[in-house]
Amino acid sequence: MTFQIDVFTIFPSMISNFVSESLLGKAIEQGNISIRAHDLREGSTNKYRSVDDAPFGGGAGMVLAPEPVFNAVEKLDFKRPLFLLSPTGRRFEQAMAKELACSSQKGFSLLCGRYEGVDERISRYLVDDEISIGDYILAGGEVAALVVIEAVSRLLPGVMGNDNSAEEETFSNGLLEYPQYTRPRNFRGWQVPSVLLSGNHSLISQWRYNESLLRTLQKRPDLIQARGGLCQDDVRLLQKNGYSIEIPGNAEELFPHESD
Repeated sequence: MTFQIDVFTIFPSMISNFVSESLLGKAIEQGNISIRAHDLREGSTNKYRSVDDAPFGGGAGMVLAPEPVFNAVEKLDFKRPLFLLSPTGRRFEQAMAKELACSSQKGFSLLCGRYEGVDERISRYLVDDEISIGDYILAGGEVAALVVIEAVSRLLPGVMGNDNSAEEETFSNGLLEYPQYTRPRNFRGWQVPSVLLSGNHSLISQWRYNESLLRTLQKRPDLIQARGGLCQDDVRLLQKNGYSIEIPGNAEELFPHESD
């Protein structure tokens, strides 16, 4: 069954143009995924095709009105759940991307907000949930929708070509990804680590795990704590390979098994 994503927006070309390129475009051509962009203005009932109005009680800006949005969404056959892209939504992270990619429904839909937001009745009675991609303000939900589409799509079978690629990337195991190198071996005196040229896949795998762990400790120690902390085996592995590390935060938090 083809995985289906429907996007409701006042700028459907922003979505369709983006997804027609690169891996997403190929995946659509091959039938692995279907991404449809629907114009919210199709639900408008006036000659100006407007979808917004001034907020009751006054205030700056305009608000997406319920009637055109409900009309545009309800006249189409689309995949539930329907998510509103909103700063008040659940934080979108890799775990949620996996959750959506593995959904038994084989798809979901996104509603892009605009202007100063949406009428409260849209978020209460039309959508199933809300998604936020971070604590900052965008002009609309289209860019956020593309972030969700990109993150979820690359986890679907056949989309990336090599399905193992997604399993080794940053955040896939709670760590930042290890450093990558390609030709030439020597660039301006900067050498590729010799272990990557050894052909010993066991040593390469160990080196990559070491580097992922070290990079995460240095740049995102919060991720170490989020995955349950360090164990002594991790520290010994790093030290065995010549790394002198400073443990961030509370040692008891980063060594949860010490007292077992």
